[in-house]
Amino acid sequence: MANKRVLVKRRKSVRNIRKITRTMQLIATARFQAALNRATATKPYAEKLGELVADLSGAGDSVEHPLMQTHDDVKRSALVTITSNRGLCGGYNANVLRTTIAHLDQQATAGVETDLHVAGRKGNAYFRFLGRSVAQQITGIGDKPRFDDVEPIANNLMDQFIRGEIASVNVAYMQFHSVGKQRPTIVQLLPLARESLGAQGGKSETRREFEFSPEPAVLLGELLPAAVRIRLFQCFTDATVSEQIGRMVAMKAATDAAGDMITSLTRKYNRARQTQITLELLDIVGGANALA
Repeated sequence: MANKRVLVKRRKSVRNIRKITRTMQLIATARFQAALNRATATKPYAEKLGELVADLSGAGDSVEHPLMQTHDDVKRSALVTITSNRGLCGGYNANVLRTTIAHLDQQATAGVETDLHVAGRKGNAYFRFLGRSVAQQITGIGDKPRFDDVEPIANNLMDQFIRGEIASVNVAYMQFHSVGKQRPTIVQLLPLARESLGAQGGKSETRREFEFSPEPAVLLGELLPAAVRIRLFQCFTDATVSEQIGRMVAMKAATDAAGDMITSLTRKYNRARQTQITLELLDIVGGANALA
């Protein structure tokens, strides 16, 4: 027979845990809404910038820029992996890190050495556990990524690419599609391709002609670095939204599991109490029969 006192203590502990997970779920919901507002606020600017850059890059075949050139002879690349600083967000970090490892293995098979730039304490701890070297540990970016924090990272990667030290730059993060859909994705940040710029700016039904002043090459020199910075910043904002969704879903699942466990413990307690009452009644009836 189960001990009633033990069952009562366990049920009380699970109730306390359910209160904590419920509170964390509400906090994650509020942070998700704030992160979603920040992510959607930057999209119109990024789309318009991508559209303008696509028009500039298509103004003439002679328009070139160092950020659009390929370095086929360089066997070195860079990968920025965006993870979270805190846990309790389900499979968010595991999925991103699994995608990162698959990309690293693929690059190693192709004979390309990859420099890792890891954002988030969870990702840095994971690669430290694996014994893999990390070129840059990106810290200080919390639940509210700021453009000023991301800009130096983008500038450093662009400088390495222009100097020919790396042939490409990719970003591994959890891409946000909707509340019910987030996927670990690897996007190419450098070199910039005209097709990707056009996709970022959206498809226009009519082709518009512009007269550029100054020349398209001069404008591209200003706009292309800005496009790289805003694309990397969008990756961080998307990752933040996906992290809060993962934490919200994980805490809801924990709260529901705690409720189911409380129901099960209550049922066991009632059965133990009923068994004890039945045994006490049998003892009383047996004593009465013995005295009769």
